[in-house]
Amino acid sequence: MDTQAQIREYNRREFLRFITYSPLISYFGIWGCTGEKRESDLLLSSPSEAKNVFDFDTLARQKLNQDAYNFLSGGADDLKTVQANREAFDELQIRSRRLVNVSNVDTSVELFGQVMATPIMLAPIGFQQLLHPEGELAVARASAAKKHEMIVSTVSSYSVKEINEVRGTPAWFQLYPTPDRKITTQLIRKAEEAGSKVLVLTVDLPVLGNRENHLGFIRQMITAQKIALGNFEGLPFPSQVHDPSLDWQMIEWLRANTNMKLVLKGIVTREDARLSVANGVDGIIVSNHGGRQEESNLGTIECLPEIVNEVAGRIPVLIDGGFRRGTDIFKALALGANAICIGRPYVWGLAAFGQTGVEKVLDILRAELVRIMQLAGTTSRSRINSDFVQRNL
Repeated sequence: MDTQAQIREYNRREFLRFITYSPLISYFGIWGCTGEKRESDLLLSSPSEAKNVFDFDTLARQKLNQDAYNFLSGGADDLKTVQANREAFDELQIRSRRLVNVSNVDTSVELFGQVMATPIMLAPIGFQQLLHPEGELAVARASAAKKHEMIVSTVSSYSVKEINEVRGTPAWFQLYPTPDRKITTQLIRKAEEAGSKVLVLTVDLPVLGNRENHLGFIRQMITAQKIALGNFEGLPFPSQVHDPSLDWQMIEWLRANTNMKLVLKGIVTREDARLSVANGVDGIIVSNHGGRQEESNLGTIECLPEIVNEVAGRIPVLIDGGFRRGTDIFKALALGANAICIGRPYVWGLAAFGQTGVEKVLDILRAELVRIMQLAGTTSRSRINSDFVQRNL
């Protein structure tokens, strides 16, 4: 290669290096041809402008202060499990059937004798007033208006009573088992008195995960009493909501202290699925706490098949972790999930626009689910099975 050719090649490489690492890439994408999601060129001025749920994340990032956004987006260690929850969906491919009449699609499912209009549920997320003044009340109104089931967090800003009153129908209640069983009992009573019929016990929190980018902020807010905790009104706030002594005996204790249906949230292995059935729980949520607990590098959709196979239809299996598209939801249904819980997307909507933002997120995901059901040739939940997915080889 002559000297001039070497110079041209050097300049070409330097230019490509500049383009690759330029901040312009995150704004415009790489000439629009990578196939990767890129942020909206312009921020939304109303929920109706959103094309997908990621648009709300863009606006939430702009509206929230850095600490609040870190709480919303954070995870354990290096966020590899947060990433794994998303990337695992790319390893699953959809096998579509043709020449099927898909004029009418039914997304309804039944859980615990209740017919739900959609398998898309709202996962428990605490401290929602950090994201919007109306917090869980706005989410409750949106979930009721759009006919989605909701799970209320132990550390919700508003109480489960206030939330259920706004919804008009009782939400499920998620329980962090504090070491003080007197407090735990009183939290259960509050949920029962508010009308909740399903208790979701979080079992992946013997200790707090290493959440480097937001845990200190939450502790400071609680200590300074700058954050509302509606369910603890009239109760002493415990020094910790996690319990390192928690074991399978807790199931027996709960059975003796409540008649609510009991669902375990945080099951990720066939061994614990087997023990869940053996201990008489009513349901399982396959969950890694949105990647906020152990840095397992394992996406929940990867855990789902072995748990479904172990349970073999004896109890419902739900799942959360990384769901952003209707195709993600379809893949989980095909692998045997009875319902799917979304987390960050609906609170992106909350942070961006309050109730109307949450409603639009739910509209988008439901519309995307219906579309992929039609494109794949399925007209109801019962028609979706493992024949419709395959592993990326």
